[in-house]
Amino acid sequence: MAATSKARKRRRGRIETLPSGSLRVVVYAGLDPLTGKRNYLTEVVQAGPRAATEAEKVRTKLLGQVDEQRNPRTKATVNQLMDRYLELLSVEPTTRDGYETFIRNHIRPLLGRLQLGRINGELLDSFYAQLRTCRARCGGRSFVEHRTSRPHECDERCRRHVCRPLADGSLRKIQAILRSAGKRAVRWGWVGTNPFDKSDPIPAARPDPQPPTPEQAAVIANEAWKDLDWGMLVWLAMVTGMRRGELCALRWDRVDFTAGVLSIRTSIAQSGRRTWEKDTKSHQQRRITLDPQTVALLRAYRQRCAERAGMGAEMPAEAHIFSPAPDGSTWIKPGTVSQRYARMCSRLGWDMNIHQLRHYSATELIAAGVDVRTVAGRLGHGGGGTTTLRVYSAWVSEADQRAAGSLAGRLPDLPVRLAESDELPTSHPAEDDDSSPYRRIAADMRGAIVCGALKPGDKLPTMAELAARYGVSFGTAQRAVAVLRTAGLVRGSRGHRAIVADPNADAEVGKVVNLNSAPNNR
Repeated sequence: MAATSKARKRRRGRIETLPSGSLRVVVYAGLDPLTGKRNYLTEVVQAGPRAATEAEKVRTKLLGQVDEQRNPRTKATVNQLMDRYLELLSVEPTTRDGYETFIRNHIRPLLGRLQLGRINGELLDSFYAQLRTCRARCGGRSFVEHRTSRPHECDERCRRHVCRPLADGSLRKIQAILRSAGKRAVRWGWVGTNPFDKSDPIPAARPDPQPPTPEQAAVIANEAWKDLDWGMLVWLAMVTGMRRGELCALRWDRVDFTAGVLSIRTSIAQSGRRTWEKDTKSHQQRRITLDPQTVALLRAYRQRCAERAGMGAEMPAEAHIFSPAPDGSTWIKPGTVSQRYARMCSRLGWDMNIHQLRHYSATELIAAGVDVRTVAGRLGHGGGGTTTLRVYSAWVSEADQRAAGSLAGRLPDLPVRLAESDELPTSHPAEDDDSSPYRRIAADMRGAIVCGALKPGDKLPTMAELAARYGVSFGTAQRAVAVLRTAGLVRGSRGHRAIVADPNADAEVGKVVNLNSAPNNR
């Protein structure tokens, strides 16, 4: 009897009977690393005939969690985790501001008071679904959104609330914050597993760059040049694809007028009214070659700035190129640049932002045939140009048409039965351009046939000979011969040399064919 009593005392975990008749299972889970107090796992089993059996199963489950270190080791809440996470977070100030905004506006109001051990997949799915419905978490309520929290007289800026879902990009950032904090909680010993990994990853949105068209870019440049300082900034953004912070940080000593090279070393960051100079976004310096026109514009602009500041022929080397001060001693704020550009485009009837000029530069370079690595280098991208192609290059119809024409010029010749079909066009739209290589070859061969240099029955040069003579590809030579065959000047079959057709012989053959195919009058 004593041995049985001692065994019960050594038994891990206990089952208590509550006044309601329900059973509460309690298992010791070690000391709370946050408070230093004893931590217990508890679960209540409702009263019933099988309550005792179910309580034993729950005790075994909780003991398994403790043994496998899958249990929450603290009573800490999500708010406490966020406080500790921000305390130890080491990121750029602008990135930190963004994290704090998401935590303050979305994470704390909905999840802040919950214990980490209470976070589950259903709760996280409900959390993200609520943010997708309304970023203000209105819950279907109707209220007035005031322009400020201070006492004021309402005007048109105070309007009835309209639900606006949080964008998927913002949801991905919130999910990244939660998972990063949960990962640290595992490393600190607060929990056994990351509770925020219980939700599905939010898929990344498909990049949809919308750069201005060349026509829109011309209108924007003409509008910007009404102010010399503003026009120079917009022009430089177009031709270099620099970020707005990099434009604000430019100094005159970073322009090599002799070599026509612009060095990008730093960037201006802004948080509220505070601005500071920092490394570029990729933490790498780069050099961009400028075209002669842009170099001449910068040289004239520097002279104009020096005259305006009363500094003689040149501005000081350390002066900022774009500055609200005449002597260039201070930089222009990135927020000011964005707001002015948006207002200018709004006057023109477009909803655009200055970052789209970066898209414009990348798209036009790629459309002009510049290789992706060079474009990525000018934009300051890493990864061999993957980001450049995926995000910053828009589809260009002109380049797509050139690609189609290039592919058509390299395709093998059609079989004779298809080339002579009435259902197929006898010419390609590009054939109207006499400057095409295959059109020039066909014209030369047609001239030789007409003047008698090539007589009926003579063999044409081989495809390899034509390609070598005109310095073109094998497919281009094939296409030139196909044009002659379609015009009835040559004939032949695949695998055999084309020969000059005899119009008289073909006419006789045609008569015979017509006679043989005539109906029998008998």
